[in-house]
Parts: sequence; C-alpha cells; structure tokens
Amino acid sequence: MDVGDHTRPGAEQFPRPADPFPGEVHPTAGGGIVISKLDEIINWARSNSLWPLVFGTSCCAIEMMSTAAAKYDWSRFGFEVARATPRQADVIVIAGTIVNKMAPVLKRLYDQMADPKYVIAMGACATSGGPFFYNTYSVVKGADHVIPVDVYIAGCPPRPEALLHALITLQEKIRSGATREQIKVEKPSRS
Repeated sequence: MDVGDHTRPGAEQFPRPADPFPGEVHPTAGGGIVISKLDEIINWARSNSLWPLVFGTSCCAIEMMSTAAAKYDWSRFGFEVARATPRQADVIVIAGTIVNKMAPVLKRLYDQMADPKYVIAMGACATSGGPFFYNTYSVVKGADHVIPVDVYIAGCPPRPEALLHALITLQEKIRSGATREQIKVEKPSRS
C-alpha cells in the first residue's frame, strides 16, 4: 500500500498535507538542477523526517500507540521511526503524568537529544498535572516546569487525531523557518 494511499480508515480525516518541494527542479540531460534557498530545503527536510522519542507514562501512551498503529498511521506524516534512544530523536512526545521522581529522568533525556529538538506535551497530566495534581504531592504541574514545550495537546486522554494535529502543527512551525528559539518565544500552540 502506498504511503499516500487515503483509502484506509481514518485517512479521510487527515489526508497528507500539501507539502510541495520548496524549489524548482529543472531537468537536464544528466539529471536535474534544483533551484531553491538552502534554508528552505533544510527546513522542508527537517519537518518531514521527525523521529519521535516516546515518553509514555500513563493512559495517554495508549492513545499515542494507536496513533502509530495502522488506523491513524503517523508514518504518513514523516514520523516513521520511533526511537527508544534520545540521541537519535528529534521530538519527544510526553504522554502522561510526570511525578517528581521522574522529572530528572525526563530532563536528562531532553538534554541528551541533539539540537534542534522539539517537545509535545500530550494530555491533561503532561500539560497541567491533570486530575492527580490536587490529590497528591508527587505530581509535577506540567512538563513545562521541567523542559520547554512547543505544542500542547488538551484532553484526558486526547484522541489520536489530536496528536496528529499537534504533529502537523509542529511540522508547520519548522517548515516556516522558525528556529528553536523563535518557536519558544512564540505562544505555544494548543491543539
């Protein structure tokens, strides 16, 4: 089945975004010549090949797993290679509750990621501590108290479509040419 095939269930909701190559290819006898700005090509390539580091600690992780499964298939959008090591990942998806004991581990994983690196906070627990924040002393009130967050996803737990929307939003931010510092200065997107 082709990567761009939209006959699968769920595909009609999220067709592959129109993402033309940022330049012109002029055919020649021996191949072709690409005319474009180097920055545009780098941002286009970077936005279409994000490798996520999955950091699932509770029920949001189940929704994240279903987003990677056949029905929603986040590989159609350039998130094919989910990594278990931070040294090969571009974006960390925090799916679930973060407790005080886990916060230094999350910070260490974030620090081990190569630049540029991006963060998505998925669900009420990762964005604000969720329903557990008020009944226990050990829950961190949001991932942004530990590491900077680029895109927030609301919900408890959020649906797979919300995660796909957040991933596409992050791609658009990267494709627009915004640097990591500019994305941090922007008001973070809420999906």
